[in-house]
Amino acid sequence: MQKLKILMVDDHPIIIEGYMNVLMATKAEDQELSIDTANNCDMAEIMINRAAKDVHYDLCFFDISLPPSQDGKYTSGEDLAKLAKSMLPDSKIIILTMFNESFRIHNIIREINPDGFLIKSDLTSMELADAFQHILKSPPYYSSTVHNYVKQTLTSEIYVDDINRKILYLLSQGIKTKSLLDHISLSMSAIEKRKKQLKLLFSVEDGKDETLLAMAKEKGFI
Repeated sequence: MQKLKILMVDDHPIIIEGYMNVLMATKAEDQELSIDTANNCDMAEIMINRAAKDVHYDLCFFDISLPPSQDGKYTSGEDLAKLAKSMLPDSKIIILTMFNESFRIHNIIREINPDGFLIKSDLTSMELADAFQHILKSPPYYSSTVHNYVKQTLTSEIYVDDINRKILYLLSQGIKTKSLLDHISLSMSAIEKRKKQLKLLFSVEDGKDETLLAMAKEKGFI
C-alpha cells in the first residue's frame, strides 16, 4: 500500500473539498491518502514546520492568492512554496492559481520550479486526477495554459524578486516609503531605485505609487 501524506492550502474551503473528493475518488487501488488542509498562510506555516519535524508531506498543493500571515512574512502561496521547498525538500510542490498572465507564469516557474503547475480555469476533475498521478511518477506536470506559455519565446521576461515583492506588499498595506527602512535591510536610495525599476517594469507612466500598486495587483503580484 502506497501511503501518501498531502497538504492542501487554499482560502476557499469548497475548492479544497472539491480537490479532496476528486483525489479520493480517483486514487489507485494501492494508494492510501491522508490529507491536511489550511486556508491561510499562518496555518500553512505551522503545518509545514510541524511536518519538517515529523512525517513529511509527499505532496503540497498551494493556491497563490492567500490571506497573508499576521507578521507579514508570508504573503502568498509562492512564499509558502519556497518555505516548503526549504523545510520539506523531498515533497512535491504543486501550484494552483487563477493567474494566467505569461510573465506571472514564468516568474513562478523561475522562483519555485514546481513539480506541478495548474491554472484553475484549465482544470477538470479528470485533469486533476491525471496530474496527480503524473506528478507522483514523472514530474513536472503543467496544465495547458502553462504549457503553452512555457513554449512561447517572450521578448522580455518580467521577474520580480523577493525584495521587490515585499516592497509592493508593504506599500499595499499603507506603509510609507520612508518607513520601509524599518522592514527591509536596504538603504533609502536602494529602495527608491527598486521602486523606479518596478514602475518601469509595470509601465507606470504617471510615477504614482497608487498606479504601481494597481498595476501590480492587476498582474497578480499583490
